[in-house]
Amino acid sequence: MSADGTALAAELADLALDVAREAAALVRERARGTVEVTDTKTSAIDVVTQVDKDCEALVRERLLAARPDDAVLGEEGDDVAGTSGVRWVVDPIDGTVNFLYGIPQYAVCIAAELDGEVVAGVVVDVAKQVEYVARPGADGTTVALRNGDPISVGPPRPLGERLVATGFSYRTEVKVVQAAAVAQLLPRVRDVRRMGSCALDVCAVAEGMVDAYVEEGVNLWDHAAAGAVARAAGATTVLGRGRGGMTLLLCAPEHGVEELRAATEEAGFWAP
Repeated sequence: MSADGTALAAELADLALDVAREAAALVRERARGTVEVTDTKTSAIDVVTQVDKDCEALVRERLLAARPDDAVLGEEGDDVAGTSGVRWVVDPIDGTVNFLYGIPQYAVCIAAELDGEVVAGVVVDVAKQVEYVARPGADGTTVALRNGDPISVGPPRPLGERLVATGFSYRTEVKVVQAAAVAQLLPRVRDVRRMGSCALDVCAVAEGMVDAYVEEGVNLWDHAAAGAVARAAGATTVLGRGRGGMTLLLCAPEHGVEELRAATEEAGFWAP
């Protein structure tokens, strides 16, 4: 990246962090009250709350007030076209079902793309007030930070000692495929975790809390910011087609991704 591009990426990371902090504060405040479903998307269990909508509205307003020529892609609102070459990818609450049930595992996610490439990403774990950031470091390369401290993926481990995070689709027919694949993978790894937020699972790979993450049914806003954090921490992200016909994401340390790819293919996660 050029010096100008690096400077812009740093500026975008700072703005994303400021806005994500404000959005997370809004979500925390609203979590103290009654949270109700106001809409559904792909199925009756793929829910939207008013807090999702209000949080995204706040994020859009703050980003476009600071940079009115940028584009915005958000989960809950209409796409906004831009002319600057910068596009923001926003997930106001990743882990809405957790939020609805009061399970403290959900995040505000903001990524900044420059000419189609993610150059900065912020994931704020709302309940725990933990901030994951991908931004340019002193030498211009992207670094991964957790509350300002550098993080990196875990060490190499045999496949049988790897802890793998996953998730499930809101579509019943895809869940059936996913459950069968997990059943095939489970005996080959240490264990499987399902925590309910794609973004936080990918950040868990980035800081070595888990050894891999695989899920079918993800959208760009689910993983754009977290994927930038993970890659900066030494992980590889691989997108493809899952056996259920939806987009599949695999995230694992560079030193172990090929073995995980093979194991998840053999288990039936990927389309033939």
